[in-house]
Amino acid sequence: MGKLAIISDLHADINHLAEAELAILLEVLQERAITRLHFAGDSANQIQQTLEINAYFRKQGIETTFNLGNHEMGSVVGEAMIEHYPDSHFLNFRYLPLNESTVLLGVNGWYDYQFSDLTDQEKIASMKNLYWYDRIIQRSGDDPAVNQRILEQLDMVLRDLKEKNYRVILATHFVPQDQFIVRLEGRYQIWNKLNAFLGSASMGHLLDQYDNISDVVFGHTHRRFEEQMIQGTRYHCRPLGYYYEWRLTRDFVIKNQLVEEYNPMKLRGVLRKHQEAFQSYKLLHLKQEFQQAMTVIAY
Repeated sequence: MGKLAIISDLHADINHLAEAELAILLEVLQERAITRLHFAGDSANQIQQTLEINAYFRKQGIETTFNLGNHEMGSVVGEAMIEHYPDSHFLNFRYLPLNESTVLLGVNGWYDYQFSDLTDQEKIASMKNLYWYDRIIQRSGDDPAVNQRILEQLDMVLRDLKEKNYRVILATHFVPQDQFIVRLEGRYQIWNKLNAFLGSASMGHLLDQYDNISDVVFGHTHRRFEEQMIQGTRYHCRPLGYYYEWRLTRDFVIKNQLVEEYNPMKLRGVLRKHQEAFQSYKLLHLKQEFQQAMTVIAY
């Protein structure tokens, strides 16, 4: 019997996670007797840092794999590198046997615009080029076409695993089910349009067809949800996200009465003014944040 931990959206560079912070994560993994670790995208903006983070945990004795998120994709060049990055620990349409009956399948994923309030694909693409980080990513074809290619490849892999009677734990980066899309009101309604880039409803429809998928783990949305059962599959979404979105950060600013109204998007300036105090508080409470942002699955 083993335990697999899956973590998404570590964002080690943005969150200033150096060796001291990674050591705290290692402590959490060791306390929970984790035997395998997988990072489901956005470990860092630069692929080299993602590789270094993976290597750190392997050196500590934990077998570690990864798939890409959109942030790493921005630092690699071309479709071939995104889909077939030359590292033996990279899982994209590749699966890792965990035991005789269970495999971990990694898939980068992408998006099909179906989660957006907009339906005009040209307008959605225009918004992406104006507002979204992914405009720097070099892909072959428009987003719906890229997504369709991914689904076709994924379907072939899933069909093969079904025929071999494997239980599948699937790790991906992007959101595959509408239940994990938050729609806002008032001045933040623009995010309902930008939901176009959060994931792929068509991937969810594909996954619904395979009853041997026991668990799907993903992130990207930077919101944590309770586990949900959909078509017999357990879905887990517990991304770490950016430091100004963390629960420990909310506790810090409220406890110290640093803001009159809590708004994560407006905390960066506040935290810069209290950088030393926040760093001390972060190191004291980061362990709990890591625990809340981790999916653990027995195999």
